[in-house]
Order: sequence, then C-alpha cells, then structure tokens
Amino acid sequence: MPPRDENLALLTNWVARTVADLPARYAHLIRPFAEWHIIRDARRRSARGRYTYAAHKGDCSNVLAAIDFLNWLDSQHLSLRRLQQPQLDTWATDRPTLRSRSIPFLRWSIARRLCPPGLVIEHPASQLPGHFQADDDARNGLLRCFNDTTLPLDVRVAAALVRLYALPLTRIVELTEDHISRDQKHTYLAVNQHPFVLPPKLARLIDDQLRHSAPQHSTTAGRRYLLPGQSPGRPRNTLGLADTLRRHGLPARAARNTAMMDALVDLPPMIIADLLGIHPKTAERWATLAGENWSDYVSSLT
Repeated sequence: MPPRDENLALLTNWVARTVADLPARYAHLIRPFAEWHIIRDARRRSARGRYTYAAHKGDCSNVLAAIDFLNWLDSQHLSLRRLQQPQLDTWATDRPTLRSRSIPFLRWSIARRLCPPGLVIEHPASQLPGHFQADDDARNGLLRCFNDTTLPLDVRVAAALVRLYALPLTRIVELTEDHISRDQKHTYLAVNQHPFVLPPKLARLIDDQLRHSAPQHSTTAGRRYLLPGQSPGRPRNTLGLADTLRRHGLPARAARNTAMMDALVDLPPMIIADLLGIHPKTAERWATLAGENWSDYVSSLT
C-alpha cells in the first residue's frame, strides 16, 4: 500500500465527522470551507512533507472557530450577507482566543462574495520573545543532555535538538529513522531536506533511542518515530513533552529562543527560514532582534 500521511488522514476523518453533526444551514458553508480550503491546503503541505500533528490541530481549530462564528451570528440574528464591520469588531473583541482562527473563514467568505467586501479581522500584534537563557545556563543544559545518564533518554535527545538546532518540539516529534543518515565520518539529521552534522555524543543518544523504539511505534510506512507516543503509530505529544522537559529543568521555549538568536548572529535570516521551515518574515523579525545589541534586549527582560 502507498504511504499515508497520518496527520492528513486525522484531519479529513475529523472534518467528515464534524460536518455530519452540523445543522444543514451550517454544513452547506462549513463543508466547502473545510474541504476546499483547509483540507486542500493541508494536502499541499503534506506533499512537501510539512504537515505536522500541530498543523492538524491548528486546522481543526480553524474549522471550530468558523462554526462558533456562525453560532454567534445566529445568536445576534445576523447572517453573513448582513454582517458589518462594527459587528465583526464586537465578535473579535469578545472572542480573543478565536480572533486569529476566524480569519481564514472570513477571507474565504469574502472571496466567494458570501459577505460584504472590505471586512477585516486584524491580526493581534506580534509579541517579541521574552524567554531566554543566559549563555552559561544554555551551555550547562546542553552538557546535561550529553552527559547526565540519570535523565530519561528521550528527554536528553529532545532537549539537545532544541539547544543545538533551534528546532521546535512540533518538528522534533515528527522525526523518524529516515531523517538519520550516515557516511564514513559523520551522522546527519535531515531537517527540511537539509542535513545537519550531529555531534558524536548526540548521534549515539539517537541510536540508543531508536533501538528502544518497538515496531508498534512505527508510522504506517514502517518507519520508527524517534520519539514515539503511547498510541501505536503516533509520535510523542508535544504538550506532554514540553511539560516533561520543564520538570527535568530543561525548558524548551527559552532554550530555542536562545539557540535561534545564536544562529541568526552567524547566518542570514533567509537561510535560517529555509533550514528551520519558518516564515521568512518571522526570520526577519528575529534577525532584527538579534542585531548587535540583542544581548542588551535580553538583559532588559531580567
């Protein structure tokens, strides 16, 4: 059988179940939005190998936000065609947690002339990162990953990948044995098809971790996850992994922010965006922050 993207399959199955439970007046809007906008975009990302479990959860949240928006319109005795900007502003103010998630449905509706043109939900202002580690803390954390045998093996591997390569946990949990390659001299980790040279200690830790992965922890294509989850065929949950790293004194967010800053001091933002799979504008923002005085910014936060 051809390989299947489990995260894409989760999304398509979830959409089918969710739409089937909706009233007809909602389903005739949510079904085309979900199938021809959300799922079609997910298929494109899956074809590029970039559709993660976190992306699946985000797409589900976008669909749920659209359903909640339609519910709110009903409660206000409104329809999409009668919607005006002041009413939309009220929605965005009253639903701060759904504000960003509602934008795809609004744009989709405007493009299909289901509601008046010119309506807009502004993105919340981007927040600058506020969690960093001092150089000594970052270095000591990495040394713990390499040398502290009292730490669980998966904690050592995940925390080291965060600190060395600024990888987010959402990307780390999707790594499989196919991302590891070797030649006569080095072991490599492929991220976005770019090979990173692994330090020998980390390469040995990854080898040990893969040996501990049983066959039931494989993907549908038979490849073992580097960090398998409790459910067969699923990777480790990112929220649970982040909590585990914190409990062992190896927090992911501050360490990744620090590693990102260090990388941007040495490499152009476009290269970092390509290597790590982040948006170029995000890399530009970080590069601006990582200018000659980024350490002054970090010190101002403490």
